[in-house]
Amino acid sequence: MYATLRLFTTHHPGLMPPLYSSLLAASLYAAATAYQGAQLLRRNAPDRLRLAGLGVSALAVQVLCLYLQLITPDGLALNFFNASSLIAAAVILLTLLAYQRMPVENLLLLLFPLGLLTVLLAQFAPSGTSEPINEQPGILAHIVLSILAYGLLTIAVFQALLLLVQDHQLKHKHPSGLIRNFPPLQTMESLLFGFLWAGWGLLSLSLLSGWLFVEDLLAQHLAHKTLLSCFAWVVFGVLLWGRQQLGWRGHKAIRWTLAGFCLLMLAYFGSKLVREFILHI
Repeated sequence: MYATLRLFTTHHPGLMPPLYSSLLAASLYAAATAYQGAQLLRRNAPDRLRLAGLGVSALAVQVLCLYLQLITPDGLALNFFNASSLIAAAVILLTLLAYQRMPVENLLLLLFPLGLLTVLLAQFAPSGTSEPINEQPGILAHIVLSILAYGLLTIAVFQALLLLVQDHQLKHKHPSGLIRNFPPLQTMESLLFGFLWAGWGLLSLSLLSGWLFVEDLLAQHLAHKTLLSCFAWVVFGVLLWGRQQLGWRGHKAIRWTLAGFCLLMLAYFGSKLVREFILHI
């Protein structure tokens, strides 16, 4: 299947080469960031259709880049920087979908530069040592669930950081132009916990699928990744329980969100970085 996809790409000259598509995606993300930033400096809300159009265009080109970079005759080339770009694309996609119904445009001001950075790193950074992934459907489903879980929890941590800034500025009574365009604090908290519930649910499914389909965690150097992911799952679970039972909010909720996210990033990116660039396995 992968060889067929690669042949399709090679024999269709209408598809843009990876270098050009990476530069175009980065330019579109830069344009979206500049447009939104300029509107906020003027204390104007950005035009929803224009902002969404720039974001969707940049994301579409990034997806093309990922298609050209990931699909190889031997399987999926899911190395460190390709995985970073893929997760960033998933995060931006989920946020753009949420943008149709929820006031999450301020998240895009953080996510568009993330897309720009990851698409350039996937193109220009050294790839390290990583074996292509050519696995059974169960393993591929586990990978997809993991990426979506990381994506939603990444949105949650950006939301938590924006909530932290908003709370600090409101308490000190000097809100900036950016904060004046934020939804009310209660709405921001509700969005945060909505993302956390969805991300935690997908992380649960990801861990369950890994337990069902990964045969030997130790032989595949996945024991530390699984352990850290389980710790992150517990942290997010305790946070959601505390919200429901004890009414946790504000700085306590933000601290728990950041702690769980750090564990999750160590589980995936930390282990992947060590394996590909230090241990070369």
